[in-house]
Amino acid sequence: MARCGVIVVAAGKGTRMGTAESKQFLPLAGKPILVHTLERFQRIAEVDVIVLVTGAGDIGRCETFVRQYGLTKVTAVVPGGKERQESVRIGLERLPGGIKVVAVHDGVRPLVAEANVKACLNEADESGAAVLAVPVKDTIKVVDASGRITSTPERRSLWAVQTPQAFRLELLQEAHRLAERDGFLGTDDAMLVERLGHPVHVVEGDYTNIKITTPDDLIWAERILQGEREKR
Repeated sequence: MARCGVIVVAAGKGTRMGTAESKQFLPLAGKPILVHTLERFQRIAEVDVIVLVTGAGDIGRCETFVRQYGLTKVTAVVPGGKERQESVRIGLERLPGGIKVVAVHDGVRPLVAEANVKACLNEADESGAAVLAVPVKDTIKVVDASGRITSTPERRSLWAVQTPQAFRLELLQEAHRLAERDGFLGTDDAMLVERLGHPVHVVEGDYTNIKITTPDDLIWAERILQGEREKR
């Protein structure tokens, strides 16, 4: 497989957790959530380098984590921008030469399965763009401003998108250049690539690849980690 880099985005504050501390630094099974995330990618042989994008005030402690936990694949810890999209663009600029495939991952998704990461990277290497996602379980309703249901999409066509999202590096760079030129702000990196007219493929992931945003998520994450330990 081509040389692969990962951009881990952990520059957000997150208000729904209800804590003074940024959610990516909250403890999970004895380590910061962010460290669990970085360790997942550290273990994956296909990943060559990791660029960590975090808050300007958090650079020092993140660099300490890199040394403390032996995260040798982290080649840069850089301050992010005002928006996630800008943070990803900054991360792209800090990737070393020779990288052909890049994955973008949320710093607060510490439970992604390594096999799913590999599948996503392989699909991106072959087709250019891939995202992890899971089929939507619930019936979804489209609701207008007054609270009235306007339509019910066919559930079989709906997928909840996760990270990582992986792309050929040149493709994602082009997508970000175009978005910056047009002043376009997307909801995720796949949306920027979709604007180019390039197909983005779905790789089925797991429902356990949760994004930790609320106290309930943290409780669930502890249970998932406990289950992983029991299986070893």
